[in-house]
Amino acid sequence: MTEHLQGVDQWIRDALVVGGHSKAVEWSDAEIRRASGGELSDASFAQTLSLASRFAPRGRLEPSAEACEAAAGLLEGWNPERWTGLEAVRVRWVLARAAADADSLPGAIEEAFRFADEGELCALYRSLQFLPGPERFAWRAGEGCRTNMMSVFEANGCDTAFPVAHLDDVGWRQLCVKALFSGAPLWRVSGFDQRVDAELGRMALDLVEERRAAGRSITPELWMCLRGEPTPRALVALDAELGGDDELSSCGAALALGRLGCQDRLRVLEASSSGRLLETTRSALAGHHAQAAFGAVSIPEGATPTPEQASAD
Repeated sequence: MTEHLQGVDQWIRDALVVGGHSKAVEWSDAEIRRASGGELSDASFAQTLSLASRFAPRGRLEPSAEACEAAAGLLEGWNPERWTGLEAVRVRWVLARAAADADSLPGAIEEAFRFADEGELCALYRSLQFLPGPERFAWRAGEGCRTNMMSVFEANGCDTAFPVAHLDDVGWRQLCVKALFSGAPLWRVSGFDQRVDAELGRMALDLVEERRAAGRSITPELWMCLRGEPTPRALVALDAELGGDDELSSCGAALALGRLGCQDRLRVLEASSSGRLLETTRSALAGHHAQAAFGAVSIPEGATPTPEQASAD
């Protein structure tokens, strides 16, 4: 393996060992040795990816905070906090295939995608960020932005370094807007603040107006899309939200004021607010309004999606 792939593989192996998954480690070690020993057909690669479910744990991998920090040191934007043990074993297998023959890797990956079930799809999408020649997989990541399976969408778009680095502007905006419609956590899209732009802000304000016209609430993370120079349209939309009774969305709007540099408006809001909104406003005044701050006002993980979110495509 290259030094990069070796580092990622070692991190995954260590996390499995710490988690007490010795059976999964032994099996994956043996399969990796087999992959390095000779030619591996695409069919055999896909079959082994499926067989991993017999040997690997399905529950959360649960790496420590220190381990997650080490992962980010290996690849900025990678956060394995929500990985399962089974995904970890499967990603090890994909890395082994990449090391065995990087040139033929795209064909093998596509063959695996053709027959993958939901869990295998999640592992395959999580692996894309590590693979050599990542631009070869941009189309596949774009397909992942269109899936209706929430677990697959999040594996492709959240806590991974791939989208921010390799999706084109159209694909990137599609990912962000789909997250808003589907209820996926936009604040977990790695590198969001690096690529948010005026066009995404315009699209977000269009969504605000559409939702208000339909009598629907505003997703708090929608306000993440406002950043940079405040426009009159943005300020009007934010003022309307802050005058409403949706606490979570009002908190998102307060964070957006911080992202737009509207300190005077935040001070006025601080004088007239209380509770959670007051706390969020003070946080925004202190400069804590990056994408991670929206995690505190995001719709809770596991919440029942609205009919609109469930049917998003």
